Amino acid sequence: MANSLGKMGFHNQIILAPMVRVGTLPMRLLALDYGANIVFCEELIDIKMAQCRRIVNDVLETVDFVAPDDRVMFRTCTKEKERVVFQMGTADPERALTVALLVENDVAAIDVNMGCPKEYSTKGGMGSALLSNPDKIEAILTTLVRGVSKPVTCKIRILPTMEETVSLVKRIEKTGVAAIAVHGRMKEERPRHPVHCDYIRAISESVSIPVVASGGSLDIIKTNDDIETFREETGASSVMLARAAMWNPSIFRSQGALSVDEVMEEYIKYAVRYDNNTFNTKYCLCQMLRDRVESPMGKRLHAAQTNEEICEVFGMTDYYQMTQAELEARRWVLQATSSPGHQPAVDGDVITMAVRFERREYPPQITPKMYLLEWSRKEKLEQPVYETEQRAQDRAFQSTVTVAKKKYRSTLWEKSKKFAEQAAAIVCLRTLGVPEGLIREGNSSLVNKRKREERRHSASEDTGITDSTNRKRRVTEESQKEEQESSDKSMVVNGVPQP
Repeated sequence: MANSLGKMGFHNQIILAPMVRVGTLPMRLLALDYGANIVFCEELIDIKMAQCRRIVNDVLETVDFVAPDDRVMFRTCTKEKERVVFQMGTADPERALTVALLVENDVAAIDVNMGCPKEYSTKGGMGSALLSNPDKIEAILTTLVRGVSKPVTCKIRILPTMEETVSLVKRIEKTGVAAIAVHGRMKEERPRHPVHCDYIRAISESVSIPVVASGGSLDIIKTNDDIETFREETGASSVMLARAAMWNPSIFRSQGALSVDEVMEEYIKYAVRYDNNTFNTKYCLCQMLRDRVESPMGKRLHAAQTNEEICEVFGMTDYYQMTQAELEARRWVLQATSSPGHQPAVDGDVITMAVRFERREYPPQITPKMYLLEWSRKEKLEQPVYETEQRAQDRAFQSTVTVAKKKYRSTLWEKSKKFAEQAAAIVCLRTLGVPEGLIREGNSSLVNKRKREERRHSASEDTGITDSTNRKRRVTEESQKEEQESSDKSMVVNGVPQP
């Protein structure tokens, strides 16, 4: 890749800054499309990342770092591998190294956040709290530089005096970092305060490593041409954009910015293609809408509860359905070819399949058990009955569900009784060829059909997110209650009925 981080380093680069809730995969890819050379992910806290598992997601063609509660903390893909910088929040050298080693083969560089003044970052001594502890800064950066194969950088804010700031930066340079990003404001200052270009220039003149200037979005940078103006005023090697890119990522285009409406459509395409968290998608779109957030479109966006509903707001339902069909086809091809365990098999009188319940693959408050319950009701069958056992050696669970006098079970053991029952329901639904409520299935039938019917008869589309949340609660309440009653009645551990 001609302008990859590995070949050009941090000289003469235009960079997407790390922004909490903004710097997820869709925004990073969009910034690269429009001309950014390097993109930072949002700050990710070391304690949370250290608990993650690295999972290759063959369906999305991504690498996912997944927390114990099945949330995807960091998702990346081949397209950005040579240009994405992983930023972490940390105050502990060894924990920082643990996280860096976990992700280093999937990113271009590792960055430590030493500039964010918000409580999210400063609690526990992270973010701008590190600026008052140069010994800790030196320990963290030295440990990372020695311990990982990728470039290490950090992002700071300026200190109260220029002399203090230059002294700290010289100390940081000695740790061996590849570059340093400087937000030209003190930790007490906010965007309404002017950026101190003179501080960044003094830093640039005092060290030999590249300096990346940050903080010019409102004062100086309003168009692509202004990026070079900011670089010249600060004497920096490169420029990093935060808010200007958040409002319209096409500011990276040397040919000039595009309309926000066009940019939002391209953002949504990436959000759907890479199964981005719905509320993260919504947040980023609201930042782009800015003063239009209270418009009829903005209110409809606020009320959306899935990426599909977001697509409806923007007239992109056809794109959503086409993409989901492509992902579904890829999933079934992979399942059919990777392991015979994904096909139904018979074990005695039980139909089995090797499947797990992945919470992130289903919308909030929707589960396979609910779908199986609705299907049984529709077919006028008795309520599904679950029997669950717990394995002594690791206390894992496996459940068998009986529907229409046939039994279904996953061959894989789950970490909880609830997940084991959901896995059994999935085996039954897939064997029967019935929708199970996956996000990519869209509003196919059963529970989602009832959801659509409720929505058609509820308040107007502009009543906001509170009404939408209440509506969703009403729609799923009945199925959830029956699902819980079914679970409570049927639990069996090691053959002993439970209360």
